[in-house]
Formats: sequence, structure tokens, C-alpha cells
Amino acid sequence: MPQIQQPSNQIKLTNVAIVRLKKGGKRFEIACYKNKVQEWRTGVETNLDDVLQISNVFVNVSKGEVAKTGDLQKAFGKTDVEAIVAEILKKGEVQVNEKEREHDLTSLRKEIATLVAEKCVDPETQRPYSVGIIEKAMAEAGFSVKQGKTAKSQVSECIKLLQAESNLPIERAKMRIKVTVPAEGYPGLKEKVLESADTVEHEETGEETELVMLIDPSQFRVINELLQKECKGHGRLETLTFAATAATT
Repeated sequence: MPQIQQPSNQIKLTNVAIVRLKKGGKRFEIACYKNKVQEWRTGVETNLDDVLQISNVFVNVSKGEVAKTGDLQKAFGKTDVEAIVAEILKKGEVQVNEKEREHDLTSLRKEIATLVAEKCVDPETQRPYSVGIIEKAMAEAGFSVKQGKTAKSQVSECIKLLQAESNLPIERAKMRIKVTVPAEGYPGLKEKVLESADTVEHEETGEETELVMLIDPSQFRVINELLQKECKGHGRLETLTFAATAATT
């Protein structure tokens, strides 16, 4: 059988991310490594040579159509390829096909559900839910994953939505901490610390007062700042565990 000839200027790339920017009425594209675009945008990667698959500006990467110098001058006010590439990297939109987008969203949704499952429990049993149950509740609540944000940055929003819109009883797991403060010389300090506690599990007093408590995670910073202000380095705060145990099915 006769072989099909590919156009000589067609570019075959693997692991490619095309970053596209429309400017001056024209479309400009650059070919990058998929895992490097975000690293460059966050400052982890600073070497453009490690970001670009091809050091050039195109009007169509897949067809190998290089942008004309006159078009670059008209749109960007310059012809310095490196400077133009940096601008496209900063302002352009990363192009992904529908299959890749769906895969990325599914992975991100799973990661968010996993983080929520690690941080939350059933209020009645104080036991965590499985990731599968959290995913079902996310769907029920209509949680929309934001592809441009990290999973960690979307956890708080997800928990609030689950509490408001799903039928799943859920709350943040309590944090178990140990607070050690001098027994003398700091009047009222123990009482101030106890204001942040949900439950005091253990108290021991000698030269120092040792408290093991369950707190809402939001109170950790409050207690830490209190110790730094009042104790001047003589108090200690340790995280022991979250109160949740094995996951329910």
C-alpha cells in the first residue's frame, strides 16, 4: 500500500502544551512542555529553554506556521522572540483538548475529595468518610472544580458547600494538640488557652502545666499567637493528631 506523505512543515510533538495569545487581531502560539508552563508561571522554572519545545512564535503550532516578523512588530511593538515568548507565557491561554481537560478535572476532583476526607468527619460518630462518599456529596452539592486552582486552595470552599447544599452531615475533624505553659508567673494564661478548646482530654501540673486538648483547626493559630505574645518563648504548642480514626464505608 502506498504510504501517506505528511506535510513537510507539520510538527509532530509529544507532551506538548500550546499556549495561545490573541493580540493585534492575530493569534500567536508557542509550543511548551506540559509540566513546565505552570512551573514557569509560579517562578519554580526560570529558564525558557527548559519550558519551550521550540524556541519560536507560531500562528499555528501543529501546522508549523511561524509568525511573520511584521505581524510580531505590529502586535507586540517588538520582534525580540524571547521577550514575546515570555509575554505569551504570562498572558496566554493553555490549550488542551476535551479528553485531556476531562482527565485533568477528574484527577483534580479526586484530589480535592481526598483532602476533604482527610480533614472532615461525621459529626455524630467523629469518624471520617471515604473518598467515594465525599465525591458523591460533591456531585449532589453541585461543586464545580476550578481547573486553574490547586486542590488545596479549593478545599475550604468545597467543605462549606457540602455543609450547605448536600445531605451529608459533615464537619472539620478536631485537632488534638498539647500545650505546655509555665505554671507560675503567667496569671490567666491557662484560662485564655482553654477558651479555644472543645475538649480537655488531659491536664497535668508541676513546674509546667501540660494540657492535651481537642480544638477546631482554626484555633491553632489563635493559641500559637497567644503563646508567642504571653510566654516570650516559654510556652510550647505541639500537634498530636486529628481526632478522626478509620474511614467509614
